[in-house]
Amino acid sequence: MKSIIVTTPEELIGIIDTAVSTRINPLEDLINSKLNPKKENVTVKEAAKRLNVTELTIRNYIKKGVIDASKIGRRIVINLEALEGTLKEVKSLKYRR
Repeated sequence: MKSIIVTTPEELIGIIDTAVSTRINPLEDLINSKLNPKKENVTVKEAAKRLNVTELTIRNYIKKGVIDASKIGRRIVINLEALEGTLKEVKSLKYRR
C-alpha cells in the first residue's frame, strides 16, 4: 500500500541528509583510517613493559631482525602494528614443527 507524505522542501532535505550521512559517515571513517593510519610508536622500554620482557630481550630481537625498529636520533622506536604482526608470526612458527 502506497501512501503520500506531504512535507516542506526543508524537511525533505533534512530527511535526505540524515539518510545519506548515516550511510556515508562510516565509509568516510574507514577510508580516512586506511589512507592516514595512526602510527603509534613506542620506545624499547615501553615495548618491554607491554610484552613483559626485559629491555635487553627487545634489543636482542631488534639486532636479530625479529622486530623491526627505526632509529630517530639516539632513540629506537618500534611501530606497534609491526610489533603485533611480528608476534603473530612468531606464534605461528612456534607451533609449526
